[in-house]
Parts: sequence; structure tokens; C-alpha cells
Amino acid sequence: MPVLTGGQIVARTLHNYGVDVVAGIPGHGIWSLTDAFLDDESQIPFIQTFHEQSAVHLADGYYRATGRPQAAVTSIGAGASNTVIGMGTAFTDSTSVLVVTGGPPTHMRGHGLLQELDRYTANDFPKVAEAVSKRHWVVTRVEELPFVLHRCFNSMLTGRPGPVHLEVPMDVQAEAADVQLHDLERRIPVGRQHPDPEAVERAVDVLRAATRPVIVVGGGAITSEASDQVLALAERWQIPVVTTWNGKSAFPEDHELFAGSVGQTGTMTGNAIAGSADVVISVGCRFTDWSASSYAKGISFSIPPAKLIHIDIDPHEIGKNYPAEVGIVADAQRAVAAIVDSLPGKGVDRSEYLAELASLKQDWEEKLAGRRDSDRFPFTSQRPVGALRSVLPRDAIIVAGSGNTQGAVKQTFPVYSPRTHLTSGGFSSMGWAIPAAIGAKLARPDSPVVCVLGDGDFLMTSQEIALSVTAGAPVIFVVQNNAGYMSIRGGQRKQTSRHIGTEFSHPDGSPYSPDFAAMGRAFGIESWKVDDAASLEPTLRKAVQSGAPAVIEVPTDRDAAGPWVPGWWDFPIPAYITDERQDEYHRTRATEQHL
Repeated sequence: MPVLTGGQIVARTLHNYGVDVVAGIPGHGIWSLTDAFLDDESQIPFIQTFHEQSAVHLADGYYRATGRPQAAVTSIGAGASNTVIGMGTAFTDSTSVLVVTGGPPTHMRGHGLLQELDRYTANDFPKVAEAVSKRHWVVTRVEELPFVLHRCFNSMLTGRPGPVHLEVPMDVQAEAADVQLHDLERRIPVGRQHPDPEAVERAVDVLRAATRPVIVVGGGAITSEASDQVLALAERWQIPVVTTWNGKSAFPEDHELFAGSVGQTGTMTGNAIAGSADVVISVGCRFTDWSASSYAKGISFSIPPAKLIHIDIDPHEIGKNYPAEVGIVADAQRAVAAIVDSLPGKGVDRSEYLAELASLKQDWEEKLAGRRDSDRFPFTSQRPVGALRSVLPRDAIIVAGSGNTQGAVKQTFPVYSPRTHLTSGGFSSMGWAIPAAIGAKLARPDSPVVCVLGDGDFLMTSQEIALSVTAGAPVIFVVQNNAGYMSIRGGQRKQTSRHIGTEFSHPDGSPYSPDFAAMGRAFGIESWKVDDAASLEPTLRKAVQSGAPAVIEVPTDRDAAGPWVPGWWDFPIPAYITDERQDEYHRTRATEQHL
């Protein structure tokens, strides 16, 4: 057995387990580990980020684009704590990332050494990481590392994905031992989890009796690579398909059976079809409040009386928010395939239902076009997104930031194949999009990657645009500049008719904004500011054709409406608001079905 330091064990194991990139900042608490990535036997490209949060987001974006987990490494203390937003985003959206942090030397724990959290118990950071990790480990001996590392990958690669955290104390990184590195293929199960045949039979019985079925596709369908099976089920039984935030791209949006997205900022078509369905087949969807219009009956779903066939790899999600007529704990791909195989050979006539769907889609297109095709300047939120679709190839990857941009992309930018739409869904983290887009580009260098985000989101991690140069990851960053957090302001105005802390302004109240095109050029990136409606498409086309990193500032009207809001979100109205908003809130809240 080779004699290896703890750092060498980690580096060599990551190399052996197929990790393509390691992102992070090598602070003092991780030096002995990161040094091992320079060894010939364990060389992995190290992506030096400018904030530890971004390191986790970068690895997260890489995973979403490929399904292969990557690693982020940081020091102890502040460096480790900066990873929490990244882990929270990955945990909420069920994406796999290995986060390795340093730790105080085992013989120094509790002494309050530099950057140690020790006032409650010695070395308390692992408790911080607990709530945002699928699993976490703190090793205390070098000999533990081979075992713990394959447990990390076993956790990430089986069941419901999620980030895992590994703390390696500084002395454990430096000390050496005779160890045997483990073969990952012999430490994880083979194949996928199949559904119970009885559950499949019951699901088929429910589906055969349906007159208005709908399939709702969540992020789990993409993770399990179930898109072909969902398409087969939809076509075999003529079932409309709707998507959630993270389910977008699981179903081709130019297909006649695609009905749109569901939820607060879904589409009118998606909500109308799903809300009136008598059977809902959920594939890898956990029914968050955003996707279910806060469970208000009839807006996005009506469960009950609609019957739910709920397919999920995680039994925790079955029946959590809606009662399930049939709950199926299985890999989504295998479960949907089993249902397809068990259906009768001949489908049913849904011509009237599908004619209704086509009519609703046409109505939605006419409504959407008013904002998407508008030449007002500064722009609506939708116009730049629609223009991007016209200049990008079909398989381009779009990475959407949080806020109005996130909803505008969801509604306005059709996608056609899995893993071409990436967004921070359940956590909706500002600052995620830029490093995640870099990760996606590193993962799929031959695909154009465009990051669309608001100016507030951009300013959270704007320094990471440098990675498009230093890491050789030419992403196009489209910054919709409306000088503030306009999505938040819109919600405040709707709720209370006033706003606070959302406009970027000079002391005299006039709008304040950095020169984003100048910022891009300062980072060595070719950059433009769009000055009028006529130059939008030519500027976007020039950036796409260049194949180089780019920043494009797109002035967006502060008062231009954001995405359409055909759903509902449970915003409690302050008691001092006594107009019709109070009555409407309580009237709709009374229909919520989650209790």
C-alpha cells in the first residue's frame, strides 16, 4: 500500500473518481491538501475563484450541465462559512457537489485558533454545514479518508442528489499513512431503483380512467435522464406536459403537447391545464409553493379532487404537500418507462382536450408577444430574452439569474433538450448565475453559454466574470440593468403600494448605476451597452459569433412590467392595509390545500 498524506489521498481519490475540476481559494487551512493537486498522479485543473460561495456555485453549474459532481475546496473559518449559500442552493435544488474544507488541527481544537468557531463547542463549523448538506463528515485520522471519500461519492450519486461536506483538519492533511485507495465502482450500487409493480399497476388504472390528465415535470426528471420516457408517455396517451422551474428543458417546448410552466410566474396555459386536470402525474417534482401557486386550489393544481400519481426517488416528498392517489418511490426514468410499458397499445381520443390546449397556447402567445416583441426603450424584461432565442442555436445553454429575469426566461425563452436551462430554483440565490454559467461552460465547452441576469444579481458576484478569461470559459453575460432590485420592488408595491431598499439611487433620488460595459472591459472582456432597440439583435449576434467572453448591458425600464404573474404567491398583507387586497388575500389563502 502506498504511503500518502491526507491531502494526497483526497487529491488522488478525486482524480480516480472522475472529478474534472476543483474550484476554490487555497487559504492556509487547506494548503497541504491543495498542494497535492500538483502531483502527477492527481492533477486536476484548479479553478481559482474570487469568493468561496462562487466555487460551490461553479461546481453546481457544472453538475447541472452534465450530471457529474465536481468539488469545491476552501480554508477554515471565513472561507468555509462563505460556502454556505452555495451548499444551500445545491441542497434545495438537489444537485451534487463535494465541498471540502480545512479544519483546526485535531490537537488544537477548542483553543480559539485563527478562524475557529469555538464558543459553543470546539470547531463548530460542521454544525453550520449540517443544515445545507445531504451528509457531512469530519475525519480525525488519515486512515479514515479512503473510506469516508467513497461514502461521500456514494451519498452524492445515489438516491436524491445533494451536496456533501467533508472537513479535513490541517494535521490530517499533512500526516501520512499506509492506505489502500478504494475502487468507487465497488462501493456504489449498480443500476437504478425500479418501481413496485403493484404501484405501477395502480397508476395505470388511475391513468386509464383520466379524461384531463397532465404530466408535471420537475428537476428530478432531468437528473434521472427521464426526458425520453416522459415524451413517450405524453405521446402514447396524448397527455399535455407542464414544467416547474428546474423541470424546464425536460420536455421540448415546441412540441404540440407542451403546455408551459406552472406556478406564480408560470404561464397562463400551464396553470389553466394543470389546474383543471383530473389526474396529475408528477415526475420528480416536490410541489414547492412557487410551482403550486402556494397550493391555492384551482390556480396551478386542484389536488383533490384531481388524483395525484407522485413519482419521486425520495419517499420524504410523497404526500408531503398533496395527498397521493398512488405514490411511487423509484428512479423517475424507470418508473415512467414501466407505466408506458403497462399502458394499452392504443391511446384515447383527446382531440377536444388538445384543441383547448392549442387555443390556450395561442392566447398566451398573443399576450406574451406584447412584451417580448416590444420596441420600447429601455426594454421590457422579455424583449432581450426573446432576441437571444432568435440568435442562439437550438442547443445553447441559458443560465438565468434570480428575480424578474428568472421569470422572463421561464416564460419567454423556449428550450428543447435537457440541461440547456439552468437556474437556482428553490433557493433562488442571487449571485449564483455568473459562477454557475462558468461551470456550465467548463463542462460543455462546445455549447454556447449565455448568462442572463439583473444588475442587482450581477453585482453580487460580478468579480467572477474574470473566470471567463482566466479559466478559458467564454460565457456571454447579458445584464438587464434597471438600477435596482425591481422584482422585490414590484412585490412591495403590490403588497403595500410603497417600497423600501430596492432602488439604486443617488441622494437626490435619481437612478444610480455602474457602467457595466466599462466594468467588462476593465476585466479584459469585450463589452457593449445597447443604446437603442434596433441594435439589440446585432449586438447579441456579434457576441455569439465571436466565441469570446462578452458583457452586454441591456437598459431595462424600471417600470416595465416583469414576467406575467398568472399564478399566486402567499404574500401576507400587513394588518394596516385594509383595502380589497386584504380581502383577496384571505379569500385565496382559504383555498390553500397543503394543510
